[in-house]
Amino acid sequence: MAAPFEGILETALYVDDLDAAEAFYGSVLGLEKISRAGNRHVFFRCGPGVLLIFNPVETLTPPLPHGTQGPGHMCFRVAAGDLDAWKKKLSEAGIAIESEVIWPSGARSFYFRDPAGNSLECAEARLWNID
Repeated sequence: MAAPFEGILETALYVDDLDAAEAFYGSVLGLEKISRAGNRHVFFRCGPGVLLIFNPVETLTPPLPHGTQGPGHMCFRVAAGDLDAWKKKLSEAGIAIESEVIWPSGARSFYFRDPAGNSLECAEARLWNID
């Protein structure tokens, strides 16, 4: 029997404009860029994981088909004490906060969009009972 998964190693989102994505995730959100391959993808480090940003048109062909179409969703793990600072940073960058939620666990989160329309969330880890 296989051991349980240790966690999520990578998350992928799809965008039509890699330059806008690179500026948003690198400059606005402050993620460290790992690499970029032309108009195919740009990869960022995010804590212990990796965020993969792909141009869906470029991922439909071999050697590594990796595509989908339409907006996706991902959630950034944020310390409870840092949620308000992130809302302020995004607001100052002209990014609208779409909604704020207090979940049944008491965890807080909020939602916003990247330039491609992907739904992004910042949440406390206790949302999923993670320490």
